[in-house]
Amino acid sequence: MTKIKTKKKFGQHFLINEELASDITKKLIYKDNVIEIGPGKGVLTKNLFPKKVTNLVVSEIDRDLVAYLSLKFPSLKIISGDILTLDFNIIYKKKFSIIGNLPYNISSQILFKILDNRDKIVEFVIMLQKEVAERICSTYNKKSYGILSVLTQTYYDLTLSEPILPYNFDPPPRVDSCVIHAVRNNNIDIGINYYKFKNIVKNCFQNRRKTLRNSLKNLNLPKEFTSSDIFSSRAEQLKLNDFIWLSKEINKINNEVRTNK
Repeated sequence: MTKIKTKKKFGQHFLINEELASDITKKLIYKDNVIEIGPGKGVLTKNLFPKKVTNLVVSEIDRDLVAYLSLKFPSLKIISGDILTLDFNIIYKKKFSIIGNLPYNISSQILFKILDNRDKIVEFVIMLQKEVAERICSTYNKKSYGILSVLTQTYYDLTLSEPILPYNFDPPPRVDSCVIHAVRNNNIDIGINYYKFKNIVKNCFQNRRKTLRNSLKNLNLPKEFTSSDIFSSRAEQLKLNDFIWLSKEINKINNEVRTNK
C-alpha cells in the first residue's frame, strides 16, 4: 500500500500502539451504531470492523486516507469530509456512539458538536490532548474548570484515562494525550433550553476572575436577584447544580420581562 504522509493542517498524529488501540475500542459499550472520527490509517477501525460493532461509519477529511481506507477495508462505509459540517441525522435516525482519536486542533469544536447532538449520542470514547481532556473532566474550585466542564458533565458521566505519552503516535505530538469515556446520563430535561443554558454558562466564565455579579452585568438582572450570595462567587466556584439553578432563574426573569413589556 502507498505510504501515507501526515498533514499538519489536519492535526494528524496517528496512533501506532496496537495494544493501546485495542484497549480503547474495548471501552465502547454501545455498539449498534458507531461513528469513528478521524480513523487515520485504521488502527482503531480494524478493532471495530467488521465483527465488533454494527453499522460502523467512519468520517475522514483527508482524501489520501479515504483512498487508503477504501483499499484496506473494501466494505467499510466512509464519509469523506469535515466532521464539523457533517449532519449526524443523515447517518443515523436512531441513537449512536462516537469513537476516535480527535484532531487536536478542533477537538473542542467536536465536543460542542457532540453536545448539540447529546440526545442521540449515548456514548463517546475519544482521545485528545491531555490538557483539554483534563479541562473537560475538571471539577469546581479548579482553574481548569470551565464551559466545556460544566456542559459536558451536565449531560454525561465521564471517566478519564491515564496520560498517553507521545511515543505512541506518529509523528509524536508535543503534548501528552488522554482518553475520555463518556456515557449519557439521565439529564434529558434540566428545565431550560440547552442553548440558553450554554449562553448563560458562557457569560459566567467570560470574566472568570470576577464575581458573577460583575460577570453577568450585561444581562441587566434585577438588583434584588443579584444581591443573593451566589453572585459573590466566581464561576469556577459553582457546582453543576448551581449553574442549572442560576440559568433557570435567569431564564425565568427574562421571560417575565418579555411578558410585561
